[in-house]
Amino acid sequence: MKNKAAAWLLALGATAAFAQTPPPQNVLQLSANGTVEVTQDLLVLQLSTTKEGQDAAQVQAQLKSALEAALAEAKKNAAPGQLDVRTGNFALYPRHNRDGRIASWQGTAELVLEGRDFGRISQTAGKIATMTVSGSSFGLSREQRAKVETEAQDIAISRFRAKAAELTKGFGFTGYTLREVSVQANEPGFVRPMMARAAAAEMPAASQVPVEAGKAAVTVTVSGSVQLR
Repeated sequence: MKNKAAAWLLALGATAAFAQTPPPQNVLQLSANGTVEVTQDLLVLQLSTTKEGQDAAQVQAQLKSALEAALAEAKKNAAPGQLDVRTGNFALYPRHNRDGRIASWQGTAELVLEGRDFGRISQTAGKIATMTVSGSSFGLSREQRAKVETEAQDIAISRFRAKAAELTKGFGFTGYTLREVSVQANEPGFVRPMMARAAAAEMPAASQVPVEAGKAAVTVTVSGSVQLR
């Protein structure tokens, strides 16, 4: 009983001491942003083909043949980082009639060309006869994103420090110390240009696909609190 009473008194004393601890005084919360705009240096082209027929195995064989031919052509110009080639969606599904029975089979195969060499990618896409361009998007490569993110981060930190110094002086204090800080960067996604599938399907073979990148903005936010003194 004595041990339990002693433990209870100790816990009560700790709680009382914690409750009497005054909240931190003269703490300022603030944040600052740094934004750098850069030209997108990564292009992704999706090429696809659609087949339909009564026999599922035959449709699948046609898709496989078209994809293999496209892969063979694309790999001729492949170069790490400049033009990377990978397969995309490959799907086969039934189409039903009014009675709910399978009337035919339809399938789609996709090839993806991705890299920083826009000319190489667009020329390669134009040489692939078994598929047509079904979509395109632009983004930032890892190297470009890391470089720009560092620049934006430096700007955000500089602005954070300048704002902290300005507010410290404005509130009548002589200096400050950093209490806590967090740094967050946005992830600019891929931008998909407006491209109608019908128009893309009419694009003649062996022609260079016209592409032009836009701009991407990378923003880094520095937020935290400082102790005014």
